Amino acid sequence: MVIIPAFVISQNKNKIEKSEYKRPYYRNLFKEAGYSQIEIDKKLAKAYYDVFEGPNRVYFEEGDSLGYVSDVKNKDARTEGMSYGMMVAVQLNKKEVFDRLWRWSVKYMQHQNGPREGYFAWSVNPQAKIQNSPGSASDGELYYITSLLFASNKWGNATGVNYYKEARRILDAMWEKDGTANVHNIINTEHKQISFVPEGGGYHWTDPSYHVPAFYEIWVLYAKDGHEKFYKECADVSRDFLHKACHPLTGLTSDYSEFNGEPHPTPWMPPAFRYDSWRVPMNIAMDYTWYGKDQKWQEDYAKRFQYFLRSKGLDTYKDQFNLDGSTPDFILQAGPVKKLRHSIGLVSTAATASLVNQDKESMDFVHAVWNVKLEPYDDGYFDPYYDGLMYLFSLMHLSGKYQIIVPEVK
Repeated sequence: MVIIPAFVISQNKNKIEKSEYKRPYYRNLFKEAGYSQIEIDKKLAKAYYDVFEGPNRVYFEEGDSLGYVSDVKNKDARTEGMSYGMMVAVQLNKKEVFDRLWRWSVKYMQHQNGPREGYFAWSVNPQAKIQNSPGSASDGELYYITSLLFASNKWGNATGVNYYKEARRILDAMWEKDGTANVHNIINTEHKQISFVPEGGGYHWTDPSYHVPAFYEIWVLYAKDGHEKFYKECADVSRDFLHKACHPLTGLTSDYSEFNGEPHPTPWMPPAFRYDSWRVPMNIAMDYTWYGKDQKWQEDYAKRFQYFLRSKGLDTYKDQFNLDGSTPDFILQAGPVKKLRHSIGLVSTAATASLVNQDKESMDFVHAVWNVKLEPYDDGYFDPYYDGLMYLFSLMHLSGKYQIIVPEVK
């Protein structure tokens, strides 16, 4: 099998933007693994149906113009799920879904005045329309901004929502936060790293799964807000941070970290690889495919990470670990359930590391995610929200359908 580089320079060099943008090559690992394009298209369509339209969907419409994604087991709508839903929608050309999610976010989540103006309440009760917590989770704003910039590139700004203006509103509001009322920039400007939350003590530490250097590169290209140099530096700092945050043998990261990569303990749980951390291999795979600026380290990371999981049993590895690979004493529960399991969400994101791991054996992880089913586990537990979104994102990445969306060339 011929291994194709993670990205190739577009043959039409005249269309490469001055910002040194290079058009990536989006591998279809499912096709490389032997599945037909018809099978792949059906698999992706079924996953979208299950998450957004089926009887166990997590997307719900309200009236003629609104819609929300719910973490159904926790009975709330979160900026994480809302912005993920928007990213799915723009990637798969579901404009009505995108617009409904955005309008709901503005109406019920975005602060229209006060110190948090422009930011979003990270959790809202979708029935009572009450903000459970008015503060932000920084990854929500990260995904909102990037998905809006992509929507601007894809659909323009004259089809009902001025996507660019809305992205700029969040960015401009972010830069106006100077610590008044203890509310800050989403990015810790001293460390040039995304904060866990942009207010209080959470501004002074981070979450490795919030580090998506590829998104900063998108902001460099399309935000056009005068902070391009800073965003470029943030992308480089994030890549360097991940070198420190990933365990040198297992590749595992703690859910929360100090800015130097050391695990950050919290009053509610000790450090370990848990649900947030599942996203790290997917983010690294995205950066590898889209920009390829840290290929050597990323390839080594993917080998370490997948080798560790394989050592625990390809079909049996659990979903929470201490960073050295041992079983943690504290098990973080999911909704009402506290149990280690072989989780669909981690099976999904672990498979995306095969975009980075050039060893042919890594295709085992691709076959593994192909064979999972988004349905209740043997004990009846079912998480169509987080497992479902990780599964859908994974299928998009592995089929080459999660891409940088560039403006149409006219």
